[in-house]
This record gives sequence, structure tokens and C-alpha cells, in this order.
Amino acid sequence: MSTQQDPGPGGKGIFRTKDVEQSIRDTEDPEHALRKSLSALDLTVFGVGVVIGTGIFVLTGVVAKQTAGPATAIAFAVAGVVCALAALCYAEFASTVPVAGSAYTFSYASLGELPAWIIGWDLVLELALGCAVVAVGWSGYVRSLLGNAGLSLPDALSGTQNGRFGFDLLAFLLVLILTAILVIGVKLSSRITAVIVGVKVTVVLLVIIVGAFFINGANYKPFIPPSQESSGGSGLSAPIIQLMAGFTPSNFGVMGIFTAAAVVFFAFIGFDIVATAAEETVHPQRDVPRGILGSLLICTVLYVAVSLVVTGMQHYTELSVDAPLADAFKAVGHPFWAGLISFGAAVGLTSVCMILLLGQTRVFFAMSRDGLLPRTFSHVHPRFSTPYRSTILLGVIVAIVAGFTSIEELAELVNIGTLFAFVVVALGVIILRRTRPDLPRAFRTPLVPFVPIASVLASLWLMLNLPAETWLRFGVWMVIGFVVYFVYGRRHSRLDRSSSSSSPTP
Repeated sequence: MSTQQDPGPGGKGIFRTKDVEQSIRDTEDPEHALRKSLSALDLTVFGVGVVIGTGIFVLTGVVAKQTAGPATAIAFAVAGVVCALAALCYAEFASTVPVAGSAYTFSYASLGELPAWIIGWDLVLELALGCAVVAVGWSGYVRSLLGNAGLSLPDALSGTQNGRFGFDLLAFLLVLILTAILVIGVKLSSRITAVIVGVKVTVVLLVIIVGAFFINGANYKPFIPPSQESSGGSGLSAPIIQLMAGFTPSNFGVMGIFTAAAVVFFAFIGFDIVATAAEETVHPQRDVPRGILGSLLICTVLYVAVSLVVTGMQHYTELSVDAPLADAFKAVGHPFWAGLISFGAAVGLTSVCMILLLGQTRVFFAMSRDGLLPRTFSHVHPRFSTPYRSTILLGVIVAIVAGFTSIEELAELVNIGTLFAFVVVALGVIILRRTRPDLPRAFRTPLVPFVPIASVLASLWLMLNLPAETWLRFGVWMVIGFVVYFVYGRRHSRLDRSSSSSSPTP
């Protein structure tokens, strides 16, 4: 008699759940097992590496000038609290179910197969677009640095911009190189990321320390500028809450701080990527919560400090919206530091791109291992123990998208996808506490169900501030996902096959 244990369906149909114990057992199959090599420090570096990107170099000045003034520092703190609510939920799930896939795996254990498929499908789009957008942004910084050195690429190889179609060679090559690194091994990826993050954080700290010497206290007055009504948008470009309830957000004043928080929240996106590496962590129950919460704390402190420095160096009404930090140093007569900031931004985006690609391949790998996508993509490399087939497939697709597409209009899909994942994970914590109170939890979200409910409400509020066209595109992608699930995923699910084989025969 075979002693192999098959997945046991918790319930039937499209809402059947996958036992946590079976999810963990799946990680021990040699053909589908990832190598455990990461520590809490590696995970913290991953988190900081993906969160600290263009947001800290650009978004601080944009929001200060247009929405909150010097009170942008408070907006970053508010956004950090919203992310912390989600981070506490992620930390409990990742320590309880230390399996690749992040929100997808958590949903499979608590909400069922169809909700898990939806969130996995959402994450694949979110991380693919995020990686492509970042690669295009990186290419722009590098072309700018090359221009400063008197070098330039032909227009045909400089991407699609200003209505001109072109191929972005730099973005394409970056994604392919990072794909090769991820195939070789996640530990190598973590070492390269550690070097990049070290350079990036050093630049940020230098900006804070040097910039502090040029702060003029008069620039902080008024710290919270008087409130101004926002014109909002029209049609599909208007926030969905404006179309639903006629509510339009305001700029400046106390409400302007919360409007700004909805904007700067997106500078924090990425800390949840840490959870996708849980299966490759040596001590996941202990180290994954540390990596998630530690990286979020570090990034929040850096964001608040940078926003205080930039609004202290230059009055918020005079800040640049393209390169506010660099231009602030130029305004006080120090172009060297401006160049250093541009270099830090270019270096920093490399790690952001790599970690987004890492997260995407792990979600795809987990869905493939469960049979919802072709199982061939869940085989790991015999030498490197990485999901090389899914990594190569997705890397090539993302490289092509980054090379041929100017996807600014799709960038907000990354935001709505992340917030949707936050909602699902928070609900999953509540459900799993009720359905499986016996599970060992190395980390427990405090004040359940109040903290998860607060996370859901905060995420929904930010989603309602996104344009209606973003919701429309998100809906179209979800409809495509439903079709793929019912045509392929449902019939090839390992849980479905296990359920069929375990049914009594007449």
C-alpha cells in the first residue's frame, strides 16, 4: 500500500481549501522543492531593496508641492501605519504557512481554490507590470546619466515615448540579465541585492545627513498649508469614489495629509514580496515576520526623514516635480549631490526590478505546483534548485513588455493589485483563526479581528481613490482569469484529482 499522502480537499467544488499541512508537505518533494538559504537579514534586505525606489527620490517632492506641503512627513507616517496593519497579517500567515506564493498560498488555505486563483492571477499581473515599469524607469535614468557623459542611444533603441514608437534596449537587457541571476540561485540574488541596497541606502543617508545642513526653518511655515479644493478628474479618469458618491479629495490642510497618504502609500509597495520567499528561508517561522516588519520600519523612517529634509531645504511651492531631491541640492549650489542622487536612483531600481521578478516567479511556481497552471513550470533546476522554467518564461515575457511598451497607463494596475491582495490576506487571517485555531503560529497578529478589519478598510479606502479606468482594466484582467481557471485550472487542480481518486466507488 502506498504511503504517499495526497492533498486532501477541505470542502468541495471551487471553494475547496488546501490543508496547511499538505502545503508544507509539498515543499519536501525533491522535484518541486526550493533550496532553503535565506536569513532574516536577507529578507530585510529584499524588503528594503524593493520598497526604496523612485518613490523616495521623486514622490516626496511631488506630494509636498501638490498635496500636503511639509506635512508630507506625516502622510508618510500615516501610509506606514496602513502598511503595518497589512504587514502584521502577512507576518502571521507567512510564519504559519511558510510556502512560496504569498497571498495566493494563504488564500488557498483559508478562502478556497477560486479565491486563491483570483489572487494568484492578480499577483502575476501586478508583479509583471511592476517589474516592466521599473525596468523602463531604470532605462530612463541610465540614458540620462549617459547623456551627462556625452553618450546617447539611437532613438529607435530608446523606447516608446512622446508618441514615438521604439524598442527600449536597456530595459530589455536588464530584465534578461536579472532573469539569468535568478535562475542561478536565490542566494546569489540576495548577495547582489545586498550590495545594491547598501549603495542605495548609503546614498539616501548621505542625502539626509548632508541635506540637514541646508535646512531653513522658514521653509516649514506653514507646516500644514491651508486647505484647497481639488478639481478631481472627469469620466473614467476620476477616482471611483468621486463617481460613486460625488466626494472629491482636497489638497493641503488636514484632509490633504490623508489624500497625500493615499498617494505616497504606493512608495511602500513591495514589502509583501518578502512573504513569497518564505519557502526559501532557513527559519521561516522566526525570520519572515522579522524581515517583513523590519524592512517596513526602516523604509518608513527613511521616507519621513527624506521628506523633512527636502521640504526644509526648499519651500514646498518651489520644489521640482521631476527630480525634487536632486533639484533641491542644485538650488542650494551643490550639483555634485544632485548627480549622486541620480546615480543612487538608477542603482536602486535594479534591486526593485530583481525582487519583483523573484516574487512573480514564486507565485507562478506555487500555482503550477498545485496544478492550476501547467505542472511543467513547477520543476526546479537539478543543480540550482530554482524554478528555472517559470523564471525563464516570465523573464522573457517581462523583457519583451518592457522593451516594446510604454506602460505608464497600466502602472496603477500594480497598485490596485497590491491593495486587493492586502484585503484578501487580512480576511484570510480572520477565517483561518476560526477554522484552524489549532495551527501553531510562531507570530500572531495582535487584536484579531480588529487589526485585520482595519487593514481591509484602509486598503479599500485607498482603492476607492484610484481612477475608474484602473478598476475597469483590473476587471477585464479578472474576467480573463475566470475563463482560464474554468477552462484549465479547475480540471487540472491536484485537489480536484485527489478528491476524485478518494471518492468511494460503487
